[in-house]
Amino acid sequence: MFNYDFLNLYNGSQSPGTVHAASSALGGYFRRYLLQKAMSVFELKAPDSWSIDYFFYVLYGCGYIAVLDIPGYGVIPQYCTIKGFNLYYQPRSFLIANAAIHHGESIERTIGNGGVLIKLTPDYCGIMDLVGYYADLMAVSAESMGINILNTKLAFVFNGDTQAQIESFKKMFDKINSGQPGVFIDKNLTDAEGNPRWFTFSQNLQQNFVAPEILETMDKIERMFEAEIGIPNTGGTEKKERLIVDEVNMNNVSTYSKAAVWLDNIQRGLEEVRAMFGIDVSCDWRKIEGGVTYGDNSETVGAGTVSVES
Repeated sequence: MFNYDFLNLYNGSQSPGTVHAASSALGGYFRRYLLQKAMSVFELKAPDSWSIDYFFYVLYGCGYIAVLDIPGYGVIPQYCTIKGFNLYYQPRSFLIANAAIHHGESIERTIGNGGVLIKLTPDYCGIMDLVGYYADLMAVSAESMGINILNTKLAFVFNGDTQAQIESFKKMFDKINSGQPGVFIDKNLTDAEGNPRWFTFSQNLQQNFVAPEILETMDKIERMFEAEIGIPNTGGTEKKERLIVDEVNMNNVSTYSKAAVWLDNIQRGLEEVRAMFGIDVSCDWRKIEGGVTYGDNSETVGAGTVSVES
């Protein structure tokens, strides 16, 4: 395997460039956007000494976070590394090393006896692979849309006999693009019969304009991501004017299942924190405007149809 520095060097000098969505600024933008959307699903209630942003960034990025009591700081969450395995090949202890705590010296605590390890997923992994996958898809789609919009501009080709004529055409075109209502040219910019020395390269712009379809694709990709992280949506049924209720309920179950596992892991860990340290901390689905709760799968109805916007 090669890193991006090597690939960029090779592709830039040896062969045509390849697509590197992951290493682009656009890919980074969509990573930030989707990660923050994933972090919005759950709501954490914790002591004022806790940084909720820190808690979720470490938990979603690393996959786990430690909670321990440190003299002078109290019971706080901390980024950590895991060490050892127990009978079920689960982590046995964790290590933290924070420059602001004990001059960065490592602190080791046994899980369940001196500290709690809260995990997000059953395999102790974060979701940056999930975020990165959909971010790359959206980045490539956005790049394609920008290129398509650029390529659907009406192109002109100018025919000049001398460099002076070509420069005059450039100035004329700049004035047209600047929005001037009238542009005046010298007769030497026309041929001997007085015909203009320019013509349009392509006039069939509508056939090549696919930006609306790309926008629909990006919207579909984002809804797929929302279904992965527990935000209800209509899934792939956006073209139907009336949806069968069972279809909506099926999508709700699909949306609910994975995020429910994440929440269950968080709540189990916080229950251990309450039992060990006696502090008030909890996590649940976030409630949004109108009393709607992310991941709520309780409001199912019988056979029939429900109307949605097409």
